[in-house]
Amino acid sequence: MKSSLFLVFALSLALLGGTALAGVPDDLQQISVTIKSGEAQGSGNLVTRKIGEDTVSFVWTAAHVVDNLRTSRTVVTANGTTRTLIEYKDAEIVQERQEGGRRVGEVKFDAKVIKVSDADYGEDLALLMVRCKNAYPITLNTKFHLEKDYIPAIGVELAHCGSLLGQFGANSYTTGVLSQVGRTLPMKGANVKVFDQVTAVAFPGSSGGGVYIKADGVYVGMLTQGVQRLQGFNFIVPVRRIHAFAKEAKIEWAIDPTVKMPTLKDIEAIPVEDAAVVGSGRGSPDLSEPCLGGFNFEAARSWIEQFVRTQ
Repeated sequence: MKSSLFLVFALSLALLGGTALAGVPDDLQQISVTIKSGEAQGSGNLVTRKIGEDTVSFVWTAAHVVDNLRTSRTVVTANGTTRTLIEYKDAEIVQERQEGGRRVGEVKFDAKVIKVSDADYGEDLALLMVRCKNAYPITLNTKFHLEKDYIPAIGVELAHCGSLLGQFGANSYTTGVLSQVGRTLPMKGANVKVFDQVTAVAFPGSSGGGVYIKADGVYVGMLTQGVQRLQGFNFIVPVRRIHAFAKEAKIEWAIDPTVKMPTLKDIEAIPVEDAAVVGSGRGSPDLSEPCLGGFNFEAARSWIEQFVRTQ
């Protein structure tokens, strides 16, 4: 009798586990978007919050995905001095729709760049705000790991959902493992950053996309870097770095749903860049490059068409 009960219990757990796992890929596709910034394309993930009577959606992505939207101009202040004003053009957020096992269209929204930590001299992180209120339901929320110093276990199974090769590969779900933590990669100047290493498949266009614990869909990092011409050797900005950046930038509400939301006026007043940042662009270590984002789809269209025909 005991063995029979154990068998039933084990079977129930397996079925429940299968159901949970089956829901994770779908959940990750629901929060995954393509980001178009001029001719470049990358990935992002949604965070939706309640502000007053409206739901407002935000998107986390990599700074180098949107850095070609950066503009600067010199303005004269009231006291006659000059200063450089940094501004960003809007990005475009695109999400595909499927029905009955096929693509049936896409939904697009403009998104304001509200906070950027430079790719070369900062954290290579950016937060966007979808301009259309109530664009997404409050349930579409990335589940960030909320332990601020969290270090995943080596070998834990991971999932990535992003726009591999840009919109062409939107909402692609791939898997892998955490293969190492604490890799230090040189950026520009004296800037050295810590990354975790993953084997989840990623291509140009994946940058900015989330990496999640496969079992439950909890966000543990953002894909930004990959070794040239070598798949399965990619790097993520670990969630512990994102927590530190969010705290410093006073945007912890964009990670933790228990943090009180500011007003839209307060959000609009957030300085888009830190005053100390000089320059903008992409970090480029000797063996790795931020080649997973800023993918120029138009320039690669003929290659993709040939790939589709011949594979």
